Amino acid sequence: MEKLIITGGNRLSGTIPISGAKNAALPLMCTCLLTEDAVTLNNLPRLADITTLSDLLNHVGITVTIAGGRGGNGGGRSLTFDGSNIHDTVAPYDMVRKMRASILVLGALVARAGEATVSLPGGCAIGNRPIDLHLKALEAIGATIELEHGYVRASAPNGLAGGTVRFPFVSVGATENILMAAALARGKTTIENAAREPEIADLAACLNSMGAKITGAGQETITIEGVEKLHGTVHQVMPDRIEAGSYAVAALMTRGDILLEGARADHMQATLDTLGEAGGIVEIEEKGIRVRSNGHVRGFNLVTQPFPGFATDMQAQFMALAATADGASVITEAIFENRFMHVPELSRMGADITVTGASATVRGVGQLVGAEVMATDLRASMGLALAGLVASGQTTVNRLYHLDRGYERLEEKLRQVGAAVERVPS
Repeated sequence: MEKLIITGGNRLSGTIPISGAKNAALPLMCTCLLTEDAVTLNNLPRLADITTLSDLLNHVGITVTIAGGRGGNGGGRSLTFDGSNIHDTVAPYDMVRKMRASILVLGALVARAGEATVSLPGGCAIGNRPIDLHLKALEAIGATIELEHGYVRASAPNGLAGGTVRFPFVSVGATENILMAAALARGKTTIENAAREPEIADLAACLNSMGAKITGAGQETITIEGVEKLHGTVHQVMPDRIEAGSYAVAALMTRGDILLEGARADHMQATLDTLGEAGGIVEIEEKGIRVRSNGHVRGFNLVTQPFPGFATDMQAQFMALAATADGASVITEAIFENRFMHVPELSRMGADITVTGASATVRGVGQLVGAEVMATDLRASMGLALAGLVASGQTTVNRLYHLDRGYERLEEKLRQVGAAVERVPS
């Protein structure tokens, strides 16, 4: 176990290279299950979740090799995934429990091998995230689903068939699972009320480069014309819009000036708009996005929504920002019902936060104070780290394994723009 020690008060200034997106990389890695050929992904971030999924893919028979050294602005690796010898279609509990995204192997495995058995997934404890949408959608395109002893078994011995999938509410993971499964299904599949996140478009682009026939990705309706076989490809993972947004908040909180190298404004417009509402100055440059402070932070209001709305994965970071604002902010969490677990920890640092149902009223305070805090999930841990950057004295963030799931070389990137932060053994 390790912890992060942050000494607050430093103004951050400089350039932070943005890594490949974790939320794009994980489904992209699963595309290797759909072909006997090699799939090479460039700019994969060095994260615990990437290692966890690599281990799971290796368990079912995927050979994973390092194809290159540093790749992309963030310094991620290039990995090649060889799926020529899938020998196991079971994803066991001990591997799946570590990460919810492991459920993404289900659709690809059943499409390629005709069957898949996957443990019910684990991951961050940020609310009820049932996988019934994944299962009903797979049934709609011809899979038979059985639940037994904590495992999901999907079978389609004669292959999947096209169909119409309409989600009652937007689900990124379910959209990704059906995109992969339908790529090898017979006939046409239509996904209605599909997720519109940039990571969906990135996955579709990769699948199309493998020979899939997908149109409409990034829109509410996606159409997939199934093909008999997919081939290998080389694909560049998109930049991480959540990492970029997190460091943008750091620039504003510390009254700093940071160039987010490689970040794309079209992927994070809602975040940039809210930064502007809070008083930040946002400039789009050739190399990325520059975010700087005008000297103070104003109160703001936000509601988390599916893309292109404000991302739930940015809520905790903006709550830390609101704790330092002039005036009050209201933050409403409309995606996950249990994603305010960082509130008691921020309160330990002097934040003034009142939670009523799905909304939190945050009254800015003159100065946060350093404290020992406990990370409860991935994005909450980043919110606490951001608070530590401006708190007086030292802040200790425990349970760093949450941060390591989603932020590549966090302390190194913060130090290179002037933060006083170090990782030490617990």
